[in-house]
Amino acid sequence: MSLTGLPLDGRRERLATYALVGICLVWGATFTVIKTALDDVSAVLFLALRFGVATFALWLGLRSRSPIRVDRPVMGAGFLLGLALFGGYLFQTVGLRFTTPSRSAFLTGLFIVLVPLMAAMVQRRLPSPSEAGGVLLAFAGMALLSGPVTGSPTAQGDLLTIVCAVCYAVHILALGHFARRHDTRTLALLQVGFTFLFSLAAFWWVEPVRFQPGWGVWMAVAFTGVLATAIAFLVQTWAQRVTSPTRTALIFALEPVFAWVTAFLVLGEHLVGWSAVGALLILTGVVVVELRLLEQARAGAGER
Repeated sequence: MSLTGLPLDGRRERLATYALVGICLVWGATFTVIKTALDDVSAVLFLALRFGVATFALWLGLRSRSPIRVDRPVMGAGFLLGLALFGGYLFQTVGLRFTTPSRSAFLTGLFIVLVPLMAAMVQRRLPSPSEAGGVLLAFAGMALLSGPVTGSPTAQGDLLTIVCAVCYAVHILALGHFARRHDTRTLALLQVGFTFLFSLAAFWWVEPVRFQPGWGVWMAVAFTGVLATAIAFLVQTWAQRVTSPTRTALIFALEPVFAWVTAFLVLGEHLVGWSAVGALLILTGVVVVELRLLEQARAGAGER
């Protein structure tokens, strides 16, 4: 029993929730940083630089504590996770060539629904009513927050963005599976490292290469590489050892909300009308599930 009155498992789940919310806060803050940097560097090259810095930072930091042991199973897990993660970034970037930002944002948000559906198929277990309700609220909020889905439908762009959503969903599900079976540090390092290698192999042919180095670009690479990638994926890998993929996907729906908060504070952008309602729905969906889980944890503690 913990000092909070919850079982230790419940306490770890709460810590995992706080950790995932913290990751969303960091990722949301990076939108403004990356948007500015992409004026001077092409998107996939920026990914290669970002994940290259992250790989080096993780290797340097983890290696200094104790030797990192890599075997064939964890290498395979890191390869699959890196492939799924890179696929999400790549298909979203390429899809944006053929569709509008609002359509891209809406279709990318499909991962919120795909995770519990795919988990139900793999695990043969339906999400609880509170989880299902929270997911639907969050997805509705994501749809409103992305703004009007403007632009004529383009099959190629929409399909590529849907594949992006599938990749993100696969990454969340696979990480939930592998995180319980392998060392957190090794798994985080390998998935980030493989994403770097895939980005390095792709940046020169996916899009025209642009690179005008300056303080803004290097600051963005350092910030996103160390904080938003190395530390973030290390924390996510640990958190998914103790929480479900459905909860992870639901919490990640907070990312655009934090992105707006950052844009409001830094750039003065305002959230009005249906977009504000969308942000409120996302928050409501997360709170519905978290309050239900807290109630269940306390009920379990009372029975003991």
